[in-house]
Amino acid sequence: MSTSSSPLASRAQNPDWWRGAVIYQVYPRSFQDSDGDGIGDIKGISARLPYLATLGVDAVWLSPFFKSPMKDFGYDVSDYCDVDPMFGTLDDFRAMVDKAHTLGIKIIIDQVLSHTSEEHPWFVESRSSRDNPRADWYVWADAKPDGTPPNNWLSVFGGSGWEWDSRRLQYYQHNFLASQPDLNFHNRDVQDALLDVLRFWLELGVDGFRLDTVNFYFCDKLLRDNPPFTDAGTTNDTPAVNPYGRQDHIHDKSQPENIEFLKRLRALLDQYPGSTTVGEVGDGARSLQTMTAYTSGGDKLHMSYTFDLLSGEPTRAYYEKTIRTFEAGAGDAWPCWALSNHDTPRHASRNLPFARDPLAQGKMMAAIQLTLRGSVCLYEGDELGLTEADIAFEDLVDPYGIRFWPEYKGRDGCRTPMVWEAAAPNGGFSDANRTWLPVAPEHLAKAVDRQDGKAGSQLEFYKAMIAYRKAHPALIGGSLEFLPADGNVFAYRRTTAAQSIVCAFNMGGEPATFRLPAGLKVTAVATELGFAASEQDGLVTLAPEAAFIAEVK
Repeated sequence: MSTSSSPLASRAQNPDWWRGAVIYQVYPRSFQDSDGDGIGDIKGISARLPYLATLGVDAVWLSPFFKSPMKDFGYDVSDYCDVDPMFGTLDDFRAMVDKAHTLGIKIIIDQVLSHTSEEHPWFVESRSSRDNPRADWYVWADAKPDGTPPNNWLSVFGGSGWEWDSRRLQYYQHNFLASQPDLNFHNRDVQDALLDVLRFWLELGVDGFRLDTVNFYFCDKLLRDNPPFTDAGTTNDTPAVNPYGRQDHIHDKSQPENIEFLKRLRALLDQYPGSTTVGEVGDGARSLQTMTAYTSGGDKLHMSYTFDLLSGEPTRAYYEKTIRTFEAGAGDAWPCWALSNHDTPRHASRNLPFARDPLAQGKMMAAIQLTLRGSVCLYEGDELGLTEADIAFEDLVDPYGIRFWPEYKGRDGCRTPMVWEAAAPNGGFSDANRTWLPVAPEHLAKAVDRQDGKAGSQLEFYKAMIAYRKAHPALIGGSLEFLPADGNVFAYRRTTAAQSIVCAFNMGGEPATFRLPAGLKVTAVATELGFAASEQDGLVTLAPEAAFIAEVK
């Protein structure tokens, strides 16, 4: 176990700390560079932890920092149990965990279990022959008689989901890059090895795991073809230019066997009281149902998020439909709501076509996210209102974007460096002559030092909203009841036995009104949040893109 006994004791005293927690995603390459090479690192993260403590977050999720050839920027792991030298050392990681715990911040780390790098020793051995000890650790299959792949499965990054290997004279499956072969979860030895990886990091003192592509672990044993995607009007998480979205992925992911593995994973976590998991579910129109299945019952994942709020329009109709769909079948399932992350365009830009006032809209969207039932995941820079950066083709590094440019520009635009000081070189991120991705010039005006302590800024709003959330148990663990409202007003009530809070949001560009349900009386309005909203005799008046949040009885 970690030598840091106080955080472990704290977890044991409150093992459900993750319920309602505010988690902040750090993309290590882009957070803070401490050694001047233009790439963020673990010491840089350590240096900025006090900022995150001031923001008020409960936990930090770190995207991958493991040894990797970096063809997919760390999501192609070649050693699950060591730090890539570009980010530092295991000792740097231990020091960061200890500092975070001292500041009251939990550490959640990414785990990419569905696939490895082709340079991982497991795959090097597996591809060496058809009869070595790890020959069945990856998904291998013979070619069809005409030499074509075993089935029609596609890669998320474009093209076939199969790659021919000249050593074994077989195809191996890859859901992403050809250099990211998929592990064979039907082999129990693979499951055991991966659970040992999790145990390694739990013993180092981490507080939990974000599980990448958690519904991709198993594929259909019979390798049956996927049918066409025909469910018109639903989302499939894929840019239109990518043929991956033309299939209904019923055989290459979200297999029923995954449930039993998640139970094995949960049993391991239960040996470390207070540790947690948050799964990433990309399952198109079935995402909310999959999230419910994976987080219900208390014996699988603790929480999960989907791409439903990482896409879609910031309208009352879309948000209410999404949340109602989840709540209708949720039971005891626990969501984790994210509006932006390292794989999707930043929501500040996605929402701009619907914005009357981008700053007001940004605050309203944050208030929705931070009052929904569930936990919350903020992406670095959300609190500053950072927009999607426009990256020139010659500066692109994301293989997904390079392949589909210019119709789809990939993920580089949401991964540009964090901006700390507007007048400093590279926004205070690094003193290198060139950073791994360019700092977006338009971000400098929104740097931390331009917003910190400034009344009305988005950063100060996030601090106030997170503090309000923490001070009101109904927003942490209360039930959610939708309230009738007209037009663009999205309204609900969060309730515990001791507290009830009404939340109403005008998601339109014109003033609106909302009437409190009969019998409810406002006792305290959250005026400290600064929204242009008021209430008199049960009638709430809302300015465009404003929220009304108040305790009622």
